[in-house]
Amino acid sequence: MNRLRSALWLPLFDDLADPRVVARLAADAEEAGWDGCFVWDQLCWGEPVRQVADPWIALAAIATVTERIRLGPMVSALPRRRPAKVARESATLDRLSDGRLTLGVGLGSDRFAGELSRTGEELDARRRGRMLDESLAVLAAAWSGEPVHHHGEHYTVDDLAFLPRPVQRPGVPVWAAGFPGNAKPIRRAARLDGFFPANLEHPDQLAEVVGSLAALRRGQMASYDIAVGLPLGVDPEPYTRAGATWWLPELEPGVRLDTVRGVLRDGPAA
Repeated sequence: MNRLRSALWLPLFDDLADPRVVARLAADAEEAGWDGCFVWDQLCWGEPVRQVADPWIALAAIATVTERIRLGPMVSALPRRRPAKVARESATLDRLSDGRLTLGVGLGSDRFAGELSRTGEELDARRRGRMLDESLAVLAAAWSGEPVHHHGEHYTVDDLAFLPRPVQRPGVPVWAAGFPGNAKPIRRAARLDGFFPANLEHPDQLAEVVGSLAALRRGQMASYDIAVGLPLGVDPEPYTRAGATWWLPELEPGVRLDTVRGVLRDGPAA
């Protein structure tokens, strides 16, 4: 069984809306033996949250003060972002971090803070799914360093090369988020580098998902990641036995800085 890796998973609100604070937490996590520091990617949140930081700026700050830990947005709703812009941002951040970026992606949701409807984004989930798949195709082509010729339903990139390439080859690892019972997100994730199941309720759920992914990938799971977010106090060991490779302790939106420091001091999973 592979060693379970551990990452801070920081909602960039209120106390954590200062990129200098987030960078300091990441540096302290690296020193304490954590394996990663991932951040939420939200434009807004409900009350009482008032302050929100940009994930890419926060991740750049993390990259400059750390040397070993993996980092990335977990997860970014690609349907509300332009894939050509994400291609530039991800390649630049991967180079800044010497190849430590992991890109978490998903459809996004309007139910928490109305961030899609309040900014005029696509509300139909099926259409966002097609946008996500098209964005992933653009990113894969862009990370190759070859000129991209993409004329799709939603996006156009006409004979543009994205150089310099990311450090990681063939490109930045991508983890897709999705609900365990939904087949399409699992099929999407099977084509990528990892899966981040949402709203897990029991290790048996995870074991079923891992079995589905292994079948879709024809057993090629040695380098594949399964990241689980679990409430504070929940033992990750049963999820490790079910196939998890990463543990992300869940922190509530608007969490106080002293609470995050307490989680950091408790240390990564053994």
